[in-house]
Amino acid sequence: MRARKRVFAALAIAGLLGATTTGTAAAHDRGPRFAADPAKLVDTSIGNNGDGTTFPGATTPFGLVQLSPDTQLKKYASYDYAQDTVLGFSHTHLSGVGCQTMGNFRFMPTTGAVTSSDPAQYGAKFSHAGETREPGYYGVKLDNGIQAELSATQRTGQHRYTFPAGSASENVLIEVGESNGYTYAGDVHVVGQDTVEGWLQGGNFCGETQKERYRVYFSAKFDRTFSAFGTWTDGKLTPNRRDASLGSKRTGAWLTFDPAKGNQVGASVGLSYTSVDGARLNRRAEQPRSFDRARSAAHRTWTDELNRMRVAGGTTADQRTYYSALYRSLLHPSVGSDVDNRYRGFDDRVHRSDAPYYQMFSLWDTYRSQNQLVALLHPDKAADMAESVLRIHSDGGWVPRWALGGGETNVMSGDPVTPWIVDDYRRGLLDDRTARKLFDALWKNVNEVPADQSIFRGRDGNPTYVRNGWIGYQDRPGYTFGDSRQAGSATLEYSLADCALSTMASGLGYRDQADTLARRCDNFTKLWDPSIQSHGFTGFPRTRAADGTGVGDPDPAQSTGFHEGTPWQYQWLAQQDPQRLFAQMGGAGQAEKRLDTFFDTPLVLTDPAKAAADSWVHGAYDYHNNFAFNPNNEPDLHAPWMYAWTGAPWKTSAVLRAARTLFTDTPYGMPGNDDLGTISSWLVFSMAGVFEAQPGSGTYLLSAPMFEKVEIRPSRGRPVSIEAPGADASKLQYVSGVDTCRGELRRSWLSNEDFLHAGTVHVRLADRPTAWGTQSAPPALVRS
Repeated sequence: MRARKRVFAALAIAGLLGATTTGTAAAHDRGPRFAADPAKLVDTSIGNNGDGTTFPGATTPFGLVQLSPDTQLKKYASYDYAQDTVLGFSHTHLSGVGCQTMGNFRFMPTTGAVTSSDPAQYGAKFSHAGETREPGYYGVKLDNGIQAELSATQRTGQHRYTFPAGSASENVLIEVGESNGYTYAGDVHVVGQDTVEGWLQGGNFCGETQKERYRVYFSAKFDRTFSAFGTWTDGKLTPNRRDASLGSKRTGAWLTFDPAKGNQVGASVGLSYTSVDGARLNRRAEQPRSFDRARSAAHRTWTDELNRMRVAGGTTADQRTYYSALYRSLLHPSVGSDVDNRYRGFDDRVHRSDAPYYQMFSLWDTYRSQNQLVALLHPDKAADMAESVLRIHSDGGWVPRWALGGGETNVMSGDPVTPWIVDDYRRGLLDDRTARKLFDALWKNVNEVPADQSIFRGRDGNPTYVRNGWIGYQDRPGYTFGDSRQAGSATLEYSLADCALSTMASGLGYRDQADTLARRCDNFTKLWDPSIQSHGFTGFPRTRAADGTGVGDPDPAQSTGFHEGTPWQYQWLAQQDPQRLFAQMGGAGQAEKRLDTFFDTPLVLTDPAKAAADSWVHGAYDYHNNFAFNPNNEPDLHAPWMYAWTGAPWKTSAVLRAARTLFTDTPYGMPGNDDLGTISSWLVFSMAGVFEAQPGSGTYLLSAPMFEKVEIRPSRGRPVSIEAPGADASKLQYVSGVDTCRGELRRSWLSNEDFLHAGTVHVRLADRPTAWGTQSAPPALVRS
């Protein structure tokens, strides 16, 4: 049975047990109404700066193509809102990453003679007043009078350039060799009188291994014939030449069109990761009848997508912030297969799958929030993404950590793929055959190390971790020992992953493996140093050498061996067993006091915005030398929900109201890198009032919603509604009671199954702290 069949069956059952149609309709008639078109509330410029690193251009949900303007090269995202020159419009982007990458196949319209291949010479000035941004469309009126418009289908980019009247010539320049990331090879070919095709090889994302590579191909067909053309290699331009290859920096082609035959030029550009033939196939299969129809279709697609988790109530700014975050949450992973399901595997060979194949897996980030949102809204796609991981293992021999195209970058640390796959398993999204094969792949990953680490690094800390229960720190050059350099945080990540996998092993009937993995659930305690003191508290995790001795400065506000964070932030990354964690801290009461210090909760309760602005960590890259909450980065995103285990879940709601103030509906409205939708998904869940704080558990914790209505409409099954009359993101509000179709809910959590069956979740709010949800704590991943 295909995984998707099990998904649909599970959701159909959920629909039968959920709210009645009459009840849902009645709920819609009360109170604030849902937006008629939520796509109109999305601003794709949010985060278009050096911190958020998002892009404003045209794409579709999980699309292979992201067609967007570039204002800079070799710097994080290729578009910076503070700049005023467009260098061109390239077809591939990643949303919110902290390293330069992609920006492939850059097109640029110009007028006059073509005299340079340097974008610094042919780039054009623009102003934001001349931009039009919406989901699936980007337009800009350049200062030179050219109007550039972009749209997209799943595998194609659609261009329309309108040149000013009286232009001496109309040109489109296509750069193939120089991207925003590194490019190692590439060719361009002018085919006939209306087509240009080519390919490039890119890679070296974040410089981690300097070995990872990917290939991408394009086929561009114009709606007018060329009156002249030429190609370049580096700075040498050759008229009438049809072919060129990458030199030391650039290669590309220019096309000239006769102004006497019209002032508008359109192009349809198919992309593929398999071949030029694949790009041509994708272009022909997805070719819209016109640019305007492509734009309309993309807009309708995004409207449908955003209605999967729609909200009512709040201010316009609240809704713009929310829907823009939801939009960014659904950009990746990206489809990597052609329309015929061919894809390029991690063995650099072309294969065919029986379902869409996905790529671009920023798992160290997304396993904490974004993967759960995709599983909730698109269980069918989540199943295909999990099967794509299985194909990566089948083709390349190992599961990925941070996969870019057809290459493993080995960026970041830990074992993020495991809790993500377990989440899908716990939700019933994997058929038995797929689940068992994935378990075998994950079991290999958690116990072994790749023999040939030229492609995959795997869990390189396993030799000491499996033997001792912690990763022995060693500061050695080269990528082979990445987790060993981050031994403190990677140990915590391994422990969480192993604990999650133990639940999958148990469900599959693998008793011995389940017992082995369950014994690793509390390996975080093996880093605990009870002698360390900081800010009035005693005992913190500390990186250890293989012989057990402590490494580096013992101050837990320092960061030796902790990836993008400090022990103060990482101490909460033991959410698989909070009771055991709190025991190390001196009990739940002491843990709550630590959380209060971590968030500056006394100030949160009197002035949430001031606490977020003054007490928490600021700056997208301010990872180190801090003891406070870092809402800009992933390691402590779950920390606000740790109050659920201290008997004070109301404080979670207060902290999230404070965090909300950091997000605005402006280009500077994100406090840190979005990392392929991770921070945005966290915000979506926070504003909706539900979150899975224990990746791999399938358990949602509840907090005070920030909208009066939230309606979740998965791709199959009946809706789940959250109603919270009087909800207001600008006020401190707390849950005083919860009711579902099964009666009153006194605890602060719901399993995924119970949530899908809940029908309408009625949340009563109070303006003072309450005792709701304090009678019992959410379960640990594995109960002792």
